Amino acid sequence: MSDQEPLHIGKPAWLKTQIPTGATYFNIKRDLRDRKLYTVCEEAKCPNIAQCWNTNTATFMVLGDTCTRGCRFCNVKTGDPGGWLDPKEPAQVAESARLMNLKYVVITMVDRDDLADGGASHVKQVVQAVHESNPGIKIELLAGDFRGSDEALMKILSATPEVYAHNIETIERLTPRVRDARAGYRQSLAVLKRTKELAAYPILTKSALMLGLGEEIAEVESALRDLRDHDVDLVTIGQYMRPTKKHLSIKRWVTPEEFTHLGNYARSIGFKAAVSGPLVRSSFRAREFYEEATGIKLR
Repeated sequence: MSDQEPLHIGKPAWLKTQIPTGATYFNIKRDLRDRKLYTVCEEAKCPNIAQCWNTNTATFMVLGDTCTRGCRFCNVKTGDPGGWLDPKEPAQVAESARLMNLKYVVITMVDRDDLADGGASHVKQVVQAVHESNPGIKIELLAGDFRGSDEALMKILSATPEVYAHNIETIERLTPRVRDARAGYRQSLAVLKRTKELAAYPILTKSALMLGLGEEIAEVESALRDLRDHDVDLVTIGQYMRPTKKHLSIKRWVTPEEFTHLGNYARSIGFKAAVSGPLVRSSFRAREFYEEATGIKLR
């Protein structure tokens, strides 16, 4: 099967999700559009969007809606933003988090290779603004690799996000086929380890894997060990779902039993928290995940 061919098998029953409904869902959607904010929930067509939004939880995507990279699994628009930044974005994200009364927020970003620091200065401003406008809020930053730059990482860490997440996405063997050529399996691992080394405060690191792209279970276990060897605390594991026929094809549907096994394996090798299931995405139930890892109940 070529990567451009559609998958001619139906989704199994365990992948059924609810259609987005509910007043809270539509209110959040309107609030985001009014402020010209983007969420990875929408751009990535997350299957959990209704569940998360109806509990007043959302993931904000900053630095615009156009990524300079072209990973073959991702539905986010690819292009050249030409250095464009929205100076109002930090205040807008902070205000939306306040209006939604969030106790935990995930801030993710498109890659911005058109910017000298990859957008680190702007992301730092967003994190600072959210912290300042929302006392007590916990921030998970789901970031790019910043081309492995220590300087960019230090800018981000100076804003003290509680969790630094960066996804390796897939096993090492499949990385060249799945991710943009500017990304790298070993570079991503190094960024996660370096985050811990550079942080002047206790910080959690987090990563994610998606399955169904042709990996073997033993290779997934190896990737999990690689993450632990680089001092990563939290991991999520989910099923890859093809956004369009232009994206990578699904090689198989990984069973719930296999996901359960991998979650148990991850916890057995020392992850502070691991969630593994067909519908799991990197930001899924992020607040509960943080609470499980830290023992802190957010109120």
